Amino acid sequence: MASVMKSLYLDKSRYVEAFRLYIKTSTEHQSMLQFINTKLPEIISSIENEKSSLNILGIGSGSGEIDLQIISKLRVSHPGAEVNNDIVEPSDEQTIKYKERIGKQSGLDNVTFSWYKKTCQEYESQVTNDRQNKKYDLIHMIQVLYYVKDIPATLKFFINLLAPNGKLLIALLSGNSGCSILWKKYGTHLPPNDLYSYITGSEVEDALNSIGAKYQRYELDCDRDITECFVEGSHIGELLLDFLTETCEFKKNAPSDLRDQLLQDLKKDPVSSTKHGKLIFNNNMSVFVVKNDKSDT
Repeated sequence: MASVMKSLYLDKSRYVEAFRLYIKTSTEHQSMLQFINTKLPEIISSIENEKSSLNILGIGSGSGEIDLQIISKLRVSHPGAEVNNDIVEPSDEQTIKYKERIGKQSGLDNVTFSWYKKTCQEYESQVTNDRQNKKYDLIHMIQVLYYVKDIPATLKFFINLLAPNGKLLIALLSGNSGCSILWKKYGTHLPPNDLYSYITGSEVEDALNSIGAKYQRYELDCDRDITECFVEGSHIGELLLDFLTETCEFKKNAPSDLRDQLLQDLKKDPVSSTKHGKLIFNNNMSVFVVKNDKSDT
């Protein structure tokens, strides 16, 4: 009997293992940190300097590495201001790592943390049902919108949570990334998934335009070493392939013609390129900075 492909998200332990490997082999975090160091200070400079406290909201904050870097920039631009940091993160494991990271980092005396064990959509529902009116100076959603059903509605919702001169920071895979190319060609042949959508910066830009949002777009060069995908018997390679296709044990369970064609395309430009004997996947990202309608910058 032929093997049946299933979504990687149905095997939580394998997904977590593949995700950790993705972070390890990708330059995503380095690229985001460079953006935070070089671009974010100017972006947040329009937040009112007279404020004695700042409200920050992180959606899908994971283990908090990026969050804490953002907070450090805010504290430099607004010295003395208290920072109220709300975190929306459904994973217990990631939240534990975030809290451990806080315990090891200095300079957080004026920062308070509030945790919401929820998905993005669950948080939306809570705020709507409770009629909460808290406004945020900065909201960031990094690699989150793949898990949202109605992109324009979600973006409009969070823009409405911005304080005057507040900013919404969105980061996800670029429309010219290797994943975007593979998804367009193979998406209909991969396992259906109610939790994950093949969304890129191109779709987000269309959504922002559709709701009349004001924004700036930045493109970040990112890559990922996928050489192991072509090493026979490599567990690392199999996990990387699983993450690329969002399929559990893709190499084992995919029909041979699909597997062979996809592996062949993985080697081609612009999906990947060869550098120093390594096969480097195009993992480029798009970053959007959205301002609310009341902003004067």
